[in-house]
Amino acid sequence: MAKILIRGGDLDLVEYEFQPFVPGQCIKTLGLEKDYQLTPVSGKVTVNAPGRIHLTVLDMNRFAPNRPGGGGMGFALQIYCSAQVECIPSGLEIDYSREPIIRHFAEVFRKTVRYEGGFRIGVRDHQKKHVGLGSTGSVLLALGHAMNTALSSPLNREQIRMLIGHNYVEETEDGRVTNGFETGVGPAAATYGGMVITGDELALVYQHRFAEGKNVFITIPPTIVSSAGRSEFDLLMNRARNLDYQDRELKAYLMIMDLIPALEKSDLRKIGDTIWEIEFRGSKRAEVEHHGFEIYRYMSILRDADLEFVGMSSVGPSIAIVTERSRDEVAKIIEPLGLEIAVETKVDNIGLTIRVD
Repeated sequence: MAKILIRGGDLDLVEYEFQPFVPGQCIKTLGLEKDYQLTPVSGKVTVNAPGRIHLTVLDMNRFAPNRPGGGGMGFALQIYCSAQVECIPSGLEIDYSREPIIRHFAEVFRKTVRYEGGFRIGVRDHQKKHVGLGSTGSVLLALGHAMNTALSSPLNREQIRMLIGHNYVEETEDGRVTNGFETGVGPAAATYGGMVITGDELALVYQHRFAEGKNVFITIPPTIVSSAGRSEFDLLMNRARNLDYQDRELKAYLMIMDLIPALEKSDLRKIGDTIWEIEFRGSKRAEVEHHGFEIYRYMSILRDADLEFVGMSSVGPSIAIVTERSRDEVAKIIEPLGLEIAVETKVDNIGLTIRVD
């Protein structure tokens, strides 16, 4: 693959070369590899992991495809990815369209716990890919916990979350995989539910229940700009890094001094005001501008209509609305803009669920 330039500032220009590899190579076991007491359970294990809204990265300068981190915040949604796993004598039998990422993390897990048997794996996602709702992270989280439970849980939740973060990959067109971007926000929100804030190196800084009983509506504005692959890399590693040099301290201040106190008081309007401020700061501004002025125009109209919480997820273009208003009320606001409600749901405040049949 061609080398890609990363520019964070006038004196910050480096090269990064994506190097795809075969699933099962370049595994990081994080010092967890050892002989565990593995007891395969009989029957099938099914794990459901919620999707997520990723509201912002805290500092793009602290993560890259070969370095998970950067911090950020987001919340879990009641839309789900699932993995069903059962132990078999050997090999990997995978039923999922994105087979390379499943095979890679299955090999990560097998090597970490030194499991010499195999797995029969079936995966289903929420069908909303590369629009900011977190299908890849939720799929890997569900898979990790399903394999773990199928072997009587040798690892804990945090160990699984760290393994995912340090072995996060996206597939390439030729069936190989390459390292992807990971802040830890998605797996943390999907694991524990509610709103989460992560720090660097995937650390879970804060978690709290969020917007209980409120409605969440997702609208996906039309865009001709890609939010995946090289386009995403160019965005995150160039203009976004430059803007975070300027605004990372302000974003951290807003989280600590405004967002967390508002979450503690369940003050949805104050939470929404803080998120709206962050939409114009640092890397979040770069992500919104990536799609052109129209995203800001849409969100401004929604805010002017007195909706409590409006924010774009990840690199977009999905816009999340959290409100006490009904579907009909929200539809009347967005339909004149040429938009529609793509997903109607609520915040998931429980996190992943595990069932053994």
